[in-house]
Formats: sequence, C-alpha cells, structure tokens
Amino acid sequence: MYKPYGIIPPIITPFDEEGKVNYDSLAKMSVYLVENGVHGLFPFGTTGEFYAVSDEEYVKALETVRDAVKGMTNCYGKPIQLMAGCSHITTRGVIRLIHLVEQVGGYDAVSVLTPMFVSQTQDELYQYYKTIAESTKMPVLMYNNKPKTNVTIAPSTVARLAKDCPNIIGVKDSTGDMTNCEEYLRLTADQRDHFNVMMGRDTMIHAALAYGCSGAVASCANVAPRVVADIYDKYVAGDLAGSLEAQYRLAPLRIATNMGTFPEVIKESLNLLGIPVGKCLDPIQELKPEEKEKLRQVLVDMKLI
Repeated sequence: MYKPYGIIPPIITPFDEEGKVNYDSLAKMSVYLVENGVHGLFPFGTTGEFYAVSDEEYVKALETVRDAVKGMTNCYGKPIQLMAGCSHITTRGVIRLIHLVEQVGGYDAVSVLTPMFVSQTQDELYQYYKTIAESTKMPVLMYNNKPKTNVTIAPSTVARLAKDCPNIIGVKDSTGDMTNCEEYLRLTADQRDHFNVMMGRDTMIHAALAYGCSGAVASCANVAPRVVADIYDKYVAGDLAGSLEAQYRLAPLRIATNMGTFPEVIKESLNLLGIPVGKCLDPIQELKPEEKEKLRQVLVDMKLI
C-alpha cells in the first residue's frame, strides 16, 4: 500500500484574467516544484482552491499535473508522488470526485477533507470516511483542517478508522495543534505499517518529523520548494541542525500568509518571484500595496529574491 512521505506541496491552481484555469502555467509550475526538490504534488487541496473549479477543469488539471511530471523522479530516485484532493460537503460528492480521479489514472492516493459547513458528530465522521474508503480501492488520506472547516477528527476516531479501513493510509493534520498531531501518532503507533501522519502546518514540520510524521503537505513549498524540502531531506540524512535552520528560514513566509485571505499570499509570492500564476478567484482580493511590500521584504530576507 502507498505510503506518503517527504514534502508534497498542495500545488496552486493558476487562473488567467478571465478566471479560467491556466493549464500551461500549471504544467510549468509542476515541473518547477519537482526540479526544486519536492517529493510529490497534491492538486486541489485548500491551497489549490478546490472549491472553485468545474468537473471538466478538475479532470483536465489532474491530467496536466500527471503528464507534466511523468517520468520524473525525486532525490531518492522514486517517482513523483501524486495525490488528488477530493473534497466536498457530502459523502456522495466526494465519491463522485474519487471516481473522476480513478478515470484519470496515475494518482497514488486521494485526500479527503472533513465536510465543510455541516457540523458532524464523531460517529458521523467515522461513517463518512468509512463509506468513502469502501467505495474505492485507492488509498485515502484523511485531511483535518479545523481552522477552515470548524470540524475536527478526534484522535480516537482516527485510530478507529486506521484499524477498520485498510485503504485509509493516513491523516494530514492542519490544526496547528501539536498535541493533536502527537495523539494521532500515539494512538496509531501499532498501525504504522500502513498508516502515517502528515503535518499540514508549515511552521511545525521539523517538530512533526521528530514526533514521527512521515512528511508534510506544505503550502509554502509552492514558493520555497528547496527550503521546505531541506527540512525533510536534512532531517532524514541526520543533519538535524540543518533541518532546523531550514525550518527557521521558512517560518516568516508561513506567518506572512496571515496578511491576506488564504491562499492569496502564496500566489502573490509567486508573482513577486516572477512566476506568473494570476490571482485567486473572487471574492478573494489582492493584497494592498503596503502588504505586498511587506511580503516582498520577507522574500528578500529569505534570499528568494
């Protein structure tokens, strides 16, 4: 069964001035990230504005990312991992998206966010993920992002699902709560042969690796792929000081994302770096001039420009 590892950026979705997906830019972005050290790609996460595209755009974008990195390998000589975001407010909506991923082919796993807007009980979340897992043979990575959904998967629920569903292969924890992540790891320790935890908060990657996470889905890896990859690569090579140095170097960029509605700062950073990816779709607005200048200085201080 597939095991997620390393640094997997939730790749941004570039849009043109008319708000249509810019597939040429998406392909170039995919290659750029891989050439700069990431270990996989994850289209249509929160950073990829999964909520903003049609089924037709979704399928074509998945094909674009897959084809762009076909035959490429990471620094460990392994094929680039591909994980597709399949997030929707209903169980049947998620299953429909998973079927589209299956039709596209070439993806290692799907990632499924907790439902938005609806406040579920833990029993409902358990049944949600169990039903989804039973609908497919694809590996499923659960995605917990309480700051965005106001819903959280309790560690005890994660442990139940890890034991009961063989193709649920892990969870991405974007809560920013290190105790929550630790509990995910502790309560699934006996399932580590097929279940892993991925960190989803960019400021905590080094700490998460020390706790036992297998890697991170890091939005800032869109902007600073080499820096983020160094956190993982140096850690597994035993260079803990170098890993921590890279983590400290990255932190100001992740903190700067609070200046705008997510993921506008990620896109604005790329535009400032000379990588045109357009803006987020309305109603998300561009940064104010003074915010853009603050962001530019962060990138200068990080020696990215």
